Amino acid sequence: MINDIKNDASERMDKSLESLAYSFNKIRTGRAHPSLLDGITVEYYGAKTPLNQMANIGVEDARTLTVTAWDRTSVPDIEKAIMKSDLGLNPSTAGEVMRIPMPMLTEETRKGFIRQARHDAESARVSVRNGRRDGMSMLKELVKEKEISEDDERRGQDVVQKLTDSYIEKIEKLLQDKETDLMEI
Repeated sequence: MINDIKNDASERMDKSLESLAYSFNKIRTGRAHPSLLDGITVEYYGAKTPLNQMANIGVEDARTLTVTAWDRTSVPDIEKAIMKSDLGLNPSTAGEVMRIPMPMLTEETRKGFIRQARHDAESARVSVRNGRRDGMSMLKELVKEKEISEDDERRGQDVVQKLTDSYIEKIEKLLQDKETDLMEI
C-alpha cells in the first residue's frame, strides 16, 4: 500500500522535474544548442509540424546553429517560424541551409532569463508539493478506512516527505546550474 503511494508520488515528481528541464532548455544561454529550437512548430501543408521533424538541426560553432531543411520548399516557412518564436533569433538562409547566430546576452536579458528560470523552478516546487499533499491525503484515507495503522501512516508520511525533500533538492540544483550558466559570459 505505502509503496504504491510512494511510487505514485515519485512518478508525479519525476514529471515535474522533466517539465522543469524542458522549460530550462527553452531558456537560451549565450551558447548554441539544438534543443533551443525544440518548441518551434512550422505550418507545413496545413499542419503544425515540429521543426525537428522537418529539418536537421546542428551546431556549427559555439554561437551558431544550422538548420538544414529536408524539403527545399519548406525553407521560407521554417525561417518564418523561427523569427516568430519568442527566442529573438534571426536566421540567414543560403539555399537550403539556415545559419542562426546566437546574439550576445545583455545583463538585462540575463536577469530576465534568471527571473523566468526562478519562476519555472517555483512552479516545479509547487507541483512536487502537490504530489506530497496527494500522497499524504491517500495515507489519511487508508487510515480512515482502517486498511493501515496510524504507525504505518506515520512511516508513510516520513517516506513521502523524504521523497519530496530529495526532489526539491534536485530542483534547486537544476536552478543553480541554470543561473550559473546564464551568468557565464
